[in-house]
Amino acid sequence: MTWNAGVPFNDLPDLPPANDVESKRVLKLVAEARAALAGLDQAAQRIPNPTVLLNAIPLLEAQASSEIENIVTTADELFAAENFGTDSARPEAKEALRYRQALFEGVESVRRRPLSTQTLIDVCSTIQGRDMRVRDLPGTFVGNPVTKAAIYTPPEGQALLQERLGEMTRFLHTAQSFDPLVAMALTHYQFEAIHPFADGNGRTGRIANILVLVERGLLREPVLYMSRYIIQNKAEYYRLLLAVTAEQAWEDWTSFMLEAVRETALSTIEKIDDIQTVHRDMQAELREILPSGANADLLDVLFEQPYCRISTVMDRCAVSRPTATKWLRLLSEAGILLDVRVGKNVLFVNHRFFSLLTRAERAPATTPTLF
Repeated sequence: MTWNAGVPFNDLPDLPPANDVESKRVLKLVAEARAALAGLDQAAQRIPNPTVLLNAIPLLEAQASSEIENIVTTADELFAAENFGTDSARPEAKEALRYRQALFEGVESVRRRPLSTQTLIDVCSTIQGRDMRVRDLPGTFVGNPVTKAAIYTPPEGQALLQERLGEMTRFLHTAQSFDPLVAMALTHYQFEAIHPFADGNGRTGRIANILVLVERGLLREPVLYMSRYIIQNKAEYYRLLLAVTAEQAWEDWTSFMLEAVRETALSTIEKIDDIQTVHRDMQAELREILPSGANADLLDVLFEQPYCRISTVMDRCAVSRPTATKWLRLLSEAGILLDVRVGKNVLFVNHRFFSLLTRAERAPATTPTLF
């Protein structure tokens, strides 16, 4: 195999790698990552209302994954756009929200049929907000956009790219000798090296990681928040991608991805535990503060999104505007919620829940025992 940063890497080898990837070091990390992932899957099922995680975690993943591509928005902005729609949202927020939509659509797709080239095209099309196709024009490279100095030049030629993608997905579905987490790491590199689209490759590849885990039965729902880990280790992520191309450094790359799964899963388990604590505390507070007989659905509303509107309480709890307003005002006066004016509208923020969702990630040092 020959590789030159400035020349299209049309000799990119198909998977699996020629050298042994599943070393003792990698297998040890596999065991730790699998245990953490199983713990996360179990923790996600413990939440009384699973919509809490299915609304929030993918939205934070969308924000972080977009940030890696220098599409910068905030959790504040995204949750607000969820309440008021995207008409007045900045393009960056709209793009991040499309990422979450692509993630959900991709998960539903792999529940019906195996991940394929078409799945990836559909995911990228949703992210970009337009129909995408496998690249058919030359000139794509990864490097300095000003000096045009290439760090890596992916393969080119639509037929070749489609062939490489087909081989990649066949490997994913036939590589029974590889642990699914190792197969995920290998195919993530391969997808990024193929770089099949004119734009959106990074975000499509990060969604593909979650789709592999759902398809292989390691996660029931897309609640793994890996992009934040990649942001925190962005330089190492790109260094290791390039090291696989230049040096076939598969063991280091695979180890990095396994550690990303482990740390992310453990951090999310901790977040779920803390959310449950806040949920229990707020349940007791609502009983004390609100009139007897207050609708039990109100607590679900306050945790399905950290931002809440009066009209949402009216619809979900089947109460009048005066009643919904009274409940939210009482909770605001008690400091349980914060009321924030956005234009002519007022949002009520579950600030403790919001703080939990957006705090810096901190993973426990060890994997918890599951049995």
